[in-house]
Amino acid sequence: MSVRIINSNEFKNVTAKGLVLVDFFATWCGPCKMIAPILEEVSNELKDVEIVKVDVDENLPLAGEFRISGVPTLVLFKDGQEIDRVVGFRVKKDLINWIKKYQ
Repeated sequence: MSVRIINSNEFKNVTAKGLVLVDFFATWCGPCKMIAPILEEVSNELKDVEIVKVDVDENLPLAGEFRISGVPTLVLFKDGQEIDRVVGFRVKKDLINWIKKYQ
């Protein structure tokens, strides 16, 4: 399953069911660019977790609603509720271990 970019209109439907990791990112952000291929790898390894991206510059109200102050911010949702978040770059092993705590 590949990582896809979603917008504010899709957000509620995408995060409503199951375990979903949302990467709040910006196109100008260096660490965001570095973590993108890692998220693709994680998506391919953890089939029961959906990973999506939200561009904070194109979805300012949504970024404000979730109080995103730094990018990348990775927010983990389970059945529509935020259950955890991390801010900043993470290596693949740390991301997988973090997600697996909630599976």
